[in-house]
Amino acid sequence: MTDSLEPFNTGGKEARYAALLPRLRQHGIDVHVHTMRWWGDAPVPQVPAGTLHALCPRISLYAGSRRSIWQAVVFAASTLRMLGRRFDVLEADAIPFVQLFPLKLVTVVRRKRLVVTWHEVWGRDYWVDYLGPLGRVAAALERLAASLPDHVVAASTGTADRLVDLGVPRERLTAVPNGVDAAEIEAAVPAADAADVLCVGRLLANKNVDVLVDAVALLRERGRRVTATVIGTGPERERLAAQVERLGLGDQVRLLEPLEQRLDVLGAMKSARVLAFPTVREGFGMVALEALACGTPVVTTDHPDNHARHLIVPGVNGYVCGLGATALADALTQALDNADGLREGALATGRDNSWDALAATLAKVLVA
Repeated sequence: MTDSLEPFNTGGKEARYAALLPRLRQHGIDVHVHTMRWWGDAPVPQVPAGTLHALCPRISLYAGSRRSIWQAVVFAASTLRMLGRRFDVLEADAIPFVQLFPLKLVTVVRRKRLVVTWHEVWGRDYWVDYLGPLGRVAAALERLAASLPDHVVAASTGTADRLVDLGVPRERLTAVPNGVDAAEIEAAVPAADAADVLCVGRLLANKNVDVLVDAVALLRERGRRVTATVIGTGPERERLAAQVERLGLGDQVRLLEPLEQRLDVLGAMKSARVLAFPTVREGFGMVALEALACGTPVVTTDHPDNHARHLIVPGVNGYVCGLGATALADALTQALDNADGLREGALATGRDNSWDALAATLAKVLVA
């Protein structure tokens, strides 16, 4: 149960489901994905994740730069259709978590287990920053929603710890972090148009790609010309394009639409010298892990809501820095100067995370 999946939309949770769900078949699990009608009036497409079923029409996930409250409410209401659909266990994506309330009703009525994958915990401070006074209500709902599942799958150990802080008992928690496909990484061919610094992901305010652009400008002032490629789309794209133009960085910073093939994204990671990941909110950091698996060191922030920082051992596979152009420019300088030496540490991090082993753990949770 998720409102978004590949190939219709890209992102960390979408990539996670695209990797894990097909592998569940190896453990005797028949996967049916209930989502929005992303395909419109066309015939239901076949996707590797499983058999698709529409719950409601496709509604934009975002209203401006924020997640759409209307979309969340409509999708949540549509999940009541599961009262009449067949399933043995219902696994739900926690985002945007409003749907967990009707889904709890569905599973109680149907006497089935509700397993929820929790990608990240926002908490009261972030909710208030995001929504203002209304954020206090949202934070209370998040805490209540976390109490609903029969079992919670946390996308990182950091998220698991924060769920315990919300009141989820440890015995109802299993950490199943994100992983990489070693064969897919091996098959990716480095891109011909290599950049010094690569940034990949949704162009949202919390990703702070504008800080990367400012850091490139600062390095230019210091006499160091650094090229950066940004791959992604989102509400911040026009503002970033204007920023690049205003700073006269058109020959150093490229903004590219999402690449259609994952191998092309991995190829871009392989060819870049450093991946910049200046986010302040990340439940795990799939992009960071994939870059490390490609042998590309990562620079990310030390913000407490950025769990990608736990993947980084400073000076071994990348660097962690404060949020700001100066701090990011300094960390990028270190990473670029030591990129070759950081490569082995990056590759070692990638080798420790296998999707096959993670799928086996998830399968045990689902059939318990």
